[in-house]
Amino acid sequence: MDTLIAKAEKFVFDLLKKELDQTYLYHNYKHTERVLKSTREIIENTDLSKEETEILELAALFHDTGYIEGTDNHEEKSAEIATKFLKEQDVDTTIIESVAHCIMETKFKEVPSTKLGKIIRDADASHFGKKYFSEASEFLRKELELKQGKIYSPTEWRNENIKVLTKKHQFYTDYALKNWQPVKDDNLSKLFKAKKKQKKKFKKEEMKAKYKAQYKNESPERGVQTFYRVALRNHIKLSDIADTKANILLSVNAIIISVVLANLISKLDTNPYLAWPTVIFTLFSVISMIMSIIATRPNVTSGEFTKEDVKNQKVNLSFFGNFHKMKLEEFEWAIQEMVNDKDYIYKALTKDLYFLGKVLERKYKLLRITYTVFMIGIIVSLIAFGIAVKNNPGIDIEDVIDTPSSFIKPEKPIDYLAVKF
Repeated sequence: MDTLIAKAEKFVFDLLKKELDQTYLYHNYKHTERVLKSTREIIENTDLSKEETEILELAALFHDTGYIEGTDNHEEKSAEIATKFLKEQDVDTTIIESVAHCIMETKFKEVPSTKLGKIIRDADASHFGKKYFSEASEFLRKELELKQGKIYSPTEWRNENIKVLTKKHQFYTDYALKNWQPVKDDNLSKLFKAKKKQKKKFKKEEMKAKYKAQYKNESPERGVQTFYRVALRNHIKLSDIADTKANILLSVNAIIISVVLANLISKLDTNPYLAWPTVIFTLFSVISMIMSIIATRPNVTSGEFTKEDVKNQKVNLSFFGNFHKMKLEEFEWAIQEMVNDKDYIYKALTKDLYFLGKVLERKYKLLRITYTVFMIGIIVSLIAFGIAVKNNPGIDIEDVIDTPSSFIKPEKPIDYLAVKF
């Protein structure tokens, strides 16, 4: 008997390895091994003859070999494969017929009618009462999708499993009822818990969506909020850019004036013709610095408001300049009044946006004029220096360019790193 079972195991293994489609993720040799193990588990705890044991083990090995020819009528095809193999091994006809009958009793939709049929049926469905139920179930779901085009969502597949475990499946043998039924009940309980948890999650999401929709209807549209947020952020960024530009002009002109004071003015006694170009150059730099300072100079506001201003919504509490002189209690009261009125909040934001725009318009207008003055000053100064050098009767312009003079090359080199801005 052991030799026949060993040959059958090798035959089934080679057959499924070579001819079974790889898309059979559940009905493969792994499943056959598990069914054979479960069959032997029942056999060890049941009073059976050697012949019955052999029939059951052979049926367990061959029960799904028919899948090599497709899903339809695979039990009949499995019985044919088993019959052919056993005849080649000169097995008794009675045993061959019993093996074929056991294989046919694995049909899930039919109730097994014999003792051996109940054993093989319980072994075939033993995964319902095993810890690897979830893994086997998922492989079966994927196999149905690949082979039959049946696509189940996680929720649909869980409901299908619950339906099978509660209405379509039952264990028949005493061993299975005693040892596998409790695990099956536990697996079913987990399915129900998952279903209940999902229902709670869906209910929570529905309520969340409901309250969100309700809140959205009661509050201003999100597009309005986004508009104020983006507009205010852009205005602040533009203000920072304007201040940076003004600082650049201040730094550049400070360096220019430092160089002029350190080098040119001391040379005017010996080069009087450079006086007016130097004055023009310095004058334009000073004007540029003054205008840069004006562009960035903050305006001082009163910093006070009255209760009537708040009640009439005339004060903008989002700007510190309107409340910096007020007491904390008065400011807290005013803020509470504002937050209780949504129209007041958006009115304050609108005012803030408007006055930020007015400040930006003033800054950029002054900066444009400042940059224009600075550009004109450089051009006029260069022209003035050129005219002064050309009209000086004692110096030829080519000598000034080619031969280093006290104007072009000071007696002592300038230490630019020592210049203080």
